[in-house]
Amino acid sequence: MKVIDKIIRWGRLKSPWIIHFNTGACNACDIEIIAALTPRFDLERFGVQLKGTPRHADILVCSGPVTRQIKDRLQRIYCQMPEPKFVVAVGSCATSGGVFQDCYNVLGGIDRAIPVDAYIPGCPASPQAIIDGVVKLLKKLEESE
Repeated sequence: MKVIDKIIRWGRLKSPWIIHFNTGACNACDIEIIAALTPRFDLERFGVQLKGTPRHADILVCSGPVTRQIKDRLQRIYCQMPEPKFVVAVGSCATSGGVFQDCYNVLGGIDRAIPVDAYIPGCPASPQAIIDGVVKLLKKLEESE
């Protein structure tokens, strides 16, 4: 691995930028994801910043099940992210389809459309669980280096 690649990887691990995408959830997990970014829980202490565009994001944080209508949009957002990119599925709906499982328009969890690196269960997932999942993902990435 080149020196410049090591520096870029170090920068991404120490200051990961995330983008949040709701695929059609009830908004309970969305509120908890935003709560994890507030000063009370302070996900930013790990260098995490919320970005508005997938072109600048390293981690895609998804909540909600994958529906037939949203599948193409989710895949397009995933493709717009630069490599290396990671996906975190937050909540029961994102991991398995949750209460919407077996509905006519629901395909299932996020992994039905794009590869997922970390699953955070819960309905809704608590801010502590979200922080724990992101930290474990970052540790896993550091160890794989």
